[in-house]
This record gives sequence, C-alpha cells and structure tokens, in this order.
Amino acid sequence: MGSKGTLGILNPVEGFEHFELERGAPPDDLAAFVDGFWSVRWDLDAGASFEQEILPYPCVNLSTAAGGFEVHGPGTQRFAAQLTGRGYVFGTKFTPSGFFAFARVPMRDLVDKVSSVEAVTGRSLRVPSDVDVSEVRSQVEAFLRSFGPVHTEDMALADRLVRLAQDDRAIARAEDLAGAAGVSVRSLHRLFERHIGVGPKWIVRRSRVQEAAERMARGERIDLAATAQELGYHDQAHLTHDFRAQVGFTPAAYARRCAASLRRRAREQAGGE
Repeated sequence: MGSKGTLGILNPVEGFEHFELERGAPPDDLAAFVDGFWSVRWDLDAGASFEQEILPYPCVNLSTAAGGFEVHGPGTQRFAAQLTGRGYVFGTKFTPSGFFAFARVPMRDLVDKVSSVEAVTGRSLRVPSDVDVSEVRSQVEAFLRSFGPVHTEDMALADRLVRLAQDDRAIARAEDLAGAAGVSVRSLHRLFERHIGVGPKWIVRRSRVQEAAERMARGERIDLAATAQELGYHDQAHLTHDFRAQVGFTPAAYARRCAASLRRRAREQAGGE
C-alpha cells in the first residue's frame, strides 16, 4: 500500500505515534467507485488506549468489524475511534458517489450512521480473521465486482463537482458550485442528496475546514483573518464558527494542540540522535 495521508485525520502527528496507516490505490475496473483502500494497525501497551479523531470526507467507508463488515455513511460530525490493545482495521473508501452503485437504501439514510453491509447492500461479506490484508482486499474487490456496478453520468458529475469544491477556493457557496455546473441550486441539491447523501453547502464547508485543519497540523503559522478570506469566508468569525462546529475546537485551540504534538515529536527525535 501507499504513503501516509493526513487530510481528515485530526492532529495526525500524535495519531501516528499510536498507529500505522497504509493506503493503496484501487484496480482500474473499480476506480470509478473506489477512491482507495486503507488499513490501520496498532499495538498499545496493556491498559493503554488512544482516541483518534477524524473529520470524514463526504463519502462512504466499508470497514472490517467483529464478525463481518460495517458501512460507515457520510459523517457530518467528527468521528472518534477508540484504540486499545492490539488490532487492525481494513477499509475501503469510496468516491463521493461510488457507494450509490451498491446501496439498496437511499444514500441520505446512511448519513451519520454505521450499518452492517448486509442491511445496506443485501449481500453478506465475511472474511476470516486470520487472513492477511492482501487477502482481505482481494475478497472485498471480488465482492464489489459481483454487483456488476454501473457508473452513470450523474455519478461522474457529482464526483467531479465534489473535487471542484475541494480544489477551487473560488467555490465558497453552493451557488458557486451550481454556477460552475450550469444547473440550479435545487438541481444540484437533488443530485448530491441522491448520489452522495449530503448537500452541496455542507460539502463546500467541510472542504474549507479540512484545508484549514491540515495547514495547522503541518505547523503553519496561521493568520485567521487572511485564511478566512483566502478560503472564501466573509470574515474570520464565520470560519471560526464552522471550524468549531466540525472539529470541536476553535482554530486557535486546535492549532495549539497540533503545535504541542509537533514540539514533542521534535524533542523525541532530537533525544534519539
């Protein structure tokens, strides 16, 4: 699997002291539906625990769980994973619209919910606990191929617009995204609700908050007023409101947490030399 990525992982420096994350690209025939595969491994001391907070993307994740697989719908709130003992999780991250091809329930019904794969797709997926990650991945790929999924033009449009919202800082509102797509806001909302489960306004805001959080995690010195303007906010107060609502901390408090983790890592590295 590939390199570490941190976007969406809150305070990643501290997190990577407690677990290892690997990512891998999907095969070509599933690339329209699957953004990538990931696995997390941890081995903590007896009695120790660690809580990793994540700010999810607007997409579905399919991950291993006791006795089977779980479908994690698009999350509008930060997600906290509690790690104890020793273990691993293998996951499949879908493109924003990708899981639509496999779901037998409306995508909006998956938002902020964790469900069994059987309840959501109507099919069972179980992998023995003693197989390695490569075998889990192979079986997940076979499971997805068994649906004969079809990638529609509407799905492609939804994915393209989510990428635009994430990459183009001029997109500050749902109206901007609708204008770029050449459709009405109402049509855009219907497209996103049907194929992704969440609306365009939320997707734009999540993209901006994730970018601000990523800059802080890297230890960049942040001028909040300038950052708010750069990310398309009317003022610093609106950025602070969205950031606190999604991350659970004000930008200043989160930046202090990340800076403390970076300083601790620097001290540890210096001590080991």
